[in-house]
Amino acid sequence: MTSIEIRVRDLYEDLNVSEKKAATFFLNYVDSVFAMPIAQLAKQADTTQVAWVRLCKRIGFDGLKDMKKALFNELNEAKDTGVQRENTGFFTDIRDYNTVTEMAEAVKTSSICAIEDTIKLLDSASVEKAASSIIHADTVRLFGVGASALVAQDLYYKLIRVGKSVVFAQDLHIQLTYAATMGKNDVGVFISNTGATREVMECQRLARRQGGMTLALTRFDQSPLAQEADLCLYTSSPEISHRSGAMSSRIAQMCVVDVLFTAVARQNYPKVETALENSYKSCMTHKVQAGEV
Repeated sequence: MTSIEIRVRDLYEDLNVSEKKAATFFLNYVDSVFAMPIAQLAKQADTTQVAWVRLCKRIGFDGLKDMKKALFNELNEAKDTGVQRENTGFFTDIRDYNTVTEMAEAVKTSSICAIEDTIKLLDSASVEKAASSIIHADTVRLFGVGASALVAQDLYYKLIRVGKSVVFAQDLHIQLTYAATMGKNDVGVFISNTGATREVMECQRLARRQGGMTLALTRFDQSPLAQEADLCLYTSSPEISHRSGAMSSRIAQMCVVDVLFTAVARQNYPKVETALENSYKSCMTHKVQAGEV
């Protein structure tokens, strides 16, 4: 699946009726897009030419011609590298598992799918810019609730290991305080899979009011969080039901956090290398040695 198909799939539920018709046709007959002019595509999808143009713009292109060119390049690249993935069985709901073996296989497949699709959505320039902003920030302030709080905490642990001034707290009131006291040289990282978590959005608006940079880690969508952020890093994890319990979305977010941290380390390697070595040594005295127990 190309990154363009992933964008359409992830945006699908937020499209209007006419755009959904174009999106449905696109996802079911992706190869046909090259063979038909926009008038014929509109007729085949039982929608309008305007709907096709709007769909292309929703996923980041100037129009259908621009999208076709990018899709052609991606499909050719995948063909050249022999990349192929079976699409059946992904993101199966919890009620569909009959055995533990089936359950384990579905969880594994969903995790792999979320990571692969998220990597396809990552924009290199955005990752580099985000890493640079974190390196040069006076402080990095992390925001997230629920499962996204676990991701924020993971990034917190990583950044303190390299000596970065970073703050995070599970308590929402403390997060609001962090946002309300941000300076212009601070960076706030706001984590929400849906991009519509009320608490995270409230913190983001407070931070913007203070003039700090806002970085959103969220799924590919025109969500309120993404629209108001200075910079976005996108994930892909189309869990089909709330019963899935933020499984693949958490994996996708963790993947982006690891990529972001690695970019920070690469850009600032001499300092990071020393800090990692020192933090590693500081914990070694608490490791049980062989024969000690």
